[in-house]
Amino acid sequence: MDSTAFTSLGDLWDEVFGSQPDPDTWVVIATLVAALAAVLPQGVWRVARNAVTIAHEGGHGLVALLTGRSLSGIRLHSDTSGLTVSRGKPTGLGMILTAASGYTAPPLLGLGGAALLAAGHITALLWLATALLLVMLVMIRNAYGALTVVLTGGTFLLVSWLAGPQVQAAFAYAVVWFLLLGGVRPPFELQAKRARGAAGDSDADQLARLTNVPAGLWLFLFHAVSLCSLVGGGRWLLGL
Repeated sequence: MDSTAFTSLGDLWDEVFGSQPDPDTWVVIATLVAALAAVLPQGVWRVARNAVTIAHEGGHGLVALLTGRSLSGIRLHSDTSGLTVSRGKPTGLGMILTAASGYTAPPLLGLGGAALLAAGHITALLWLATALLLVMLVMIRNAYGALTVVLTGGTFLLVSWLAGPQVQAAFAYAVVWFLLLGGVRPPFELQAKRARGAAGDSDADQLARLTNVPAGLWLFLFHAVSLCSLVGGGRWLLGL
């Protein structure tokens, strides 16, 4: 390999894993407002929630693999529900962690993204998100799910390759704000459904059966993780 190739690889490494300057404060605030506009209005949330479902089911799938389970596939539905099927012991720590990782995945991903942005690694965050979406695409088992992941991954790829630094920064901050804020709403929605006697086979109810710990306490955990992630990640993004 000649020196030009080494130089190109070095430039690519520096571009992806090097640090980029922080955006202006107004950009951070504007992306926060944009994320709120995607999470708070019910009509917009009904569409935007698809992205949270990708993170939710991706969390189930990733933890299933990390705990030694066999991942059979992931399905994403147009009503923003999803299903991740894994094989292994029906009880035990691996199954518990897998079940607990869905509602906690979006806010924790947002927290991790906020840490990367606080360190100036904007491009690395975009490339990492693209890579995770590509890996997830392999495990998708329905057409709607594949379309959703392809469109989401394609957006990340286009921004990573074609957009300038300021657009990349604004996009990355908007995504992380959305994960942090969007991770807070689903546990409240689940709590409301359970209060109406619905969602009897939710993650919280499955965890209750696996651990003999009441579903309400698992809901409390989901709330705690999402709210603490929002506070911590928000402080990093705002530079506080």
